[in-house]
Amino acid sequence: MAAKWPASSGSGEPLALVTADEEARLVVVELTTGRIRRYVKTLPKPRSIETVGSTAVVAHSELGAVSIIRSRTLSVAHVLRRLGEPRYTAAHPDGRHAYVTDAERGEVVVLDVEDGRVVGRARVGAKARHLTIDPAGKTLWISLGAKARQIAVVDLQRRRQPRLVGLVTPPFLAHDVAWTPDGRRVWVSSGDRNSLALYNAKTRRLLARPDADRPPQHITFRGGRAYVTSGESATLRVHRADGKILRTTAVADDSYNVQQAHGWVVTPALGRGTLCILDGSGRLLHRHQVARSSHDACIVVA
Repeated sequence: MAAKWPASSGSGEPLALVTADEEARLVVVELTTGRIRRYVKTLPKPRSIETVGSTAVVAHSELGAVSIIRSRTLSVAHVLRRLGEPRYTAAHPDGRHAYVTDAERGEVVVLDVEDGRVVGRARVGAKARHLTIDPAGKTLWISLGAKARQIAVVDLQRRRQPRLVGLVTPPFLAHDVAWTPDGRRVWVSSGDRNSLALYNAKTRRLLARPDADRPPQHITFRGGRAYVTSGESATLRVHRADGKILRTTAVADDSYNVQQAHGWVVTPALGRGTLCILDGSGRLLHRHQVARSSHDACIVVA
């Protein structure tokens, strides 16, 4: 997935929340042991999940609904309906606002996670899917499809009034997008070839084309390291900021989405329900079956 910013700070324990797509629930997993602690019942078909401040936002794409989970209590705080096809979420650094792509309506939808309501939206292009936000919370890049010919650039100077300001045409059909934590670059993964693209975030100029494993790839960042998964190759690669590969780790087949926080990296296996937990160096610590199928996972403090 896109770059992931840490969950809210506190004295609690970091835990993984893993979507159990076929079981209408989230699985709460201890990162230190890989053991299942408990379950959180949700609407059917939880797909993507993203940490936003002291909450987690769950998209139920097939239902046109979003659930907001309180991290501290691991309970459903709000359910928002009447969306088209909510796909993925980016968290604003303020911890209160979230941006959700609606693939059916070609929109980005703004949520206030504390009040549990939609507070804004904007047209960005058909099949809006993966998205990433810059560290200052001023700009979104949104991939327009699983194999996207274009990436939408959205201005967030008014955080509840997103505004489409441009389009980027990648050198391949794009899949995921991820902003580096220093705000200088945006990484784009491919939906159709073994390649990545690194962009200057300010000028939108293509800087490099590092090799990658089989598409589609997903990306997250921790400091100066990028973690890139390939579900088709069953790998997680650790890269330097310039794209150089530092390490390749074997993970479960179908491990597509990837997220990080608090020194942990998690990647769940779609269609298999296996969760792989890694440390910041990309070393595999735990690999456990937690569901029949799992599309996504995030890390919260509870």
